[in-house]
Amino acid sequence: MRDIVNTEQAQAWNGPEGVHWARHQDRWNAVNEGFNEPLLDAAALTAHDRVLDLGCGSGQTTRLAALRAPQGHALGLDLSDPMLAEARARAAQEGIANASFTQGDAQVHPFGAGAFDAAISRYGVMFYADPEAAFTNVGRALRPGGRLAFVCPADAALNDWVAAMASLRDVLPVGDFGRPGLPGMFSLASPDRIREVLAAAGFTGITANQEQAYGTWGSGAGDVAEFLLGTGPGRHLMEQADASAGARARRVLTDHLRGFEAADGTVRLRSTCWLVTADRPADPAVGF
Repeated sequence: MRDIVNTEQAQAWNGPEGVHWARHQDRWNAVNEGFNEPLLDAAALTAHDRVLDLGCGSGQTTRLAALRAPQGHALGLDLSDPMLAEARARAAQEGIANASFTQGDAQVHPFGAGAFDAAISRYGVMFYADPEAAFTNVGRALRPGGRLAFVCPADAALNDWVAAMASLRDVLPVGDFGRPGLPGMFSLASPDRIREVLAAAGFTGITANQEQAYGTWGSGAGDVAEFLLGTGPGRHLMEQADASAGARARRVLTDHLRGFEAADGTVRLRSTCWLVTADRPADPAVGF
């Protein structure tokens, strides 16, 4: 990979984490797709727009953006080669010719100045080592008056999967991975931090509104427990457990998730995010 400075995340998303998300892309889309329509509506895409999808993963939001801009184009950017391979395959399978994908680091990727009308992201902007640098670079890639819209996790306590993992505190060293401001998933959980970063990057008209959606995590509490323990945070915890503690963790997590089972066994968990919008100033002399 060239032009990569966020090396820690690049290693993670080209290793087991990226493989996991690529392999389970349909399942992760079922978890998060409740935010697709709010995100794309907030981006206010038009038929001819050129759209940049940040941290596109396996490309569902890129493909949806391309469908909203049939005379335009959607480019998905991500660090993860395994997920990008799935994104390209799925776009080809669905016959979406105006979507493409490239591997790169938003902090330093050589976008063309003013090359995009809009930038979007569904849970793809929390992992920047230098978020101000990333959003400044994205701002330059937007035309004057261009729009940014993204969703990122809000307070960890408002996300049911975090509560599920927290149920393991007496078994595994869960720690405080959900605390706002720490690098990773909840780095932008504070709206004040969001505004600080985007304003420093030159954006204006910044809004952050809370949105909730219930995602389908699987069928049966046991199945969902295994899935959660197979994610990056889950694997990290289980690697620190012996066989006895691991078996107990599975039982505790399964018991916790039974409270979310529907009559047909489907497990749906609430996710809470900030739906963020911002603008590149229309005056090209302002910022960027």
